[in-house]
Amino acid sequence: MNKNQYIDQTAEIGEAVDIGHFVVIGKNTKIGSGCIIGSGVVIHDDTIIGESVRIDDNSVIGKLPMRAKRSIFKENKKWSGCTIGDESIIGTHVVIYRGCSIGSNVLVADGAAVREDVEVGEYTIIGRGVTIENLCRVGKKCKLETGCYITAYSVVEDYCFVSPMVTTTNDNYLGRTEERFKHFKGVTLRLGGRIGANATILPGVVIGRDAVVGAGSVVTREVKDRVVVVGVPAKEFGSTPEEQLLENQNWD
Repeated sequence: MNKNQYIDQTAEIGEAVDIGHFVVIGKNTKIGSGCIIGSGVVIHDDTIIGESVRIDDNSVIGKLPMRAKRSIFKENKKWSGCTIGDESIIGTHVVIYRGCSIGSNVLVADGAAVREDVEVGEYTIIGRGVTIENLCRVGKKCKLETGCYITAYSVVEDYCFVSPMVTTTNDNYLGRTEERFKHFKGVTLRLGGRIGANATILPGVVIGRDAVVGAGSVVTREVKDRVVVVGVPAKEFGSTPEEQLLENQNWD
């Protein structure tokens, strides 16, 4: 059957790969065995996809970054190809940029966007409509829930939980004055940290290990390890319950 595909002659495609209709596969791409590529998928040049990866309809993998004339990012670097680890699942209408590394067994749900220069660790879940901006690192076995926003320059360490609609920020000057260019700084969420729904985290804030941010809070300053904070602005409310500490979960 003619599926109207375009597959560049330099592409390397493994055994038992199922490719849907109207798929574009660019130069120097590598697709491991047992993958499922949905209809309308575009896989750009130099992308490397592991084995048994599923990419659903109309997703774009390895997209070249773009820069507005007023963008603060002026570099014209050449990004490496996007990589996606074995047995990962990429939903429909997902956009993953060049220079992005997705670990094995990762789920990127429908409508999510993962920018350039981003690393995502194994077994992490990126929910529907999540955006991870450029120059971020997300650890292994994290959950970034529906609609949350991870701003540029942020770090999310292993086993973290970010609830729906959480917003992180990196610019205290809100786009005004040249001074802001000296102070861009994302958010750091340490090992096992958790953030409740609709919380807002201000630029440069560090949330400690096993700390908890209550739903709807606005976090303006550092949160210590194993502390619960709530409110606007967020203030210490108590300690993370002993039974909820990461060390007591018997996880691998």
